[in-house]
Amino acid sequence: MGPSFAKVAKGGLFFVNRERGTRNREQGTGNLYFCGMARIMAIDFGRKRCGIAVTDPLKIAVNPLETVSTTNLLEYLKSYLKEEEVELIVMGMPFHADGKPMEISKDINAMAGRIRKAFPKVNIDFQDENYTSQRASKILVEAGVPKSKRREKGRLDRLSAVLILQEYLGHI
Repeated sequence: MGPSFAKVAKGGLFFVNRERGTRNREQGTGNLYFCGMARIMAIDFGRKRCGIAVTDPLKIAVNPLETVSTTNLLEYLKSYLKEEEVELIVMGMPFHADGKPMEISKDINAMAGRIRKAFPKVNIDFQDENYTSQRASKILVEAGVPKSKRREKGRLDRLSAVLILQEYLGHI
C-alpha cells in the first residue's frame, strides 16, 4: 500500500487513498481531511556519505537536496526537519540479484532505527535501489555534465536519491 497523496479540491487539499481512490472523510461528518504540505524525503545511504532528495510540498516534483557525511546525517535531519515538514523518509535498500539483502543493509536498518527514534512522527519506508548509481552516472553523461563534475561523488549520491524517490512515487 502506497501513501495517500494530496489533490487540490475546491476549498483546499484533501487526501486520496491510493487503494480505494476515495477521499478520506471525518467519521460521521462527511468533511474532507485537509492536509498540510509535508514533503517526502529519500536517502541514498552510504558508509561515507548520504545523498538526499525531497519532493516539493505538493509531491509533484523530486529535487536533489544535499549530500552529507553519514556521521552528520542525524544532525542534518534535525536541522532540516525544524524548517520543513516531512511525512515520510524513503531509504534506498540494495539487494543482490538473488533477492538477498546486501551487507550494507544492516547499516541502513540501523540508521533507520536511529531516525525512527529521533523523529517518531516521521514514517520510514524502503525502496529497492539496485543500479541507481549506474543509472545516475549514465544520466549525468547523457546530460553533458563535464567529466570533472561527474567525478564529484556527492552529485552522484544526490541524483541516486532522486531516482530512489521517483521510483518510490511511481514517476519512473
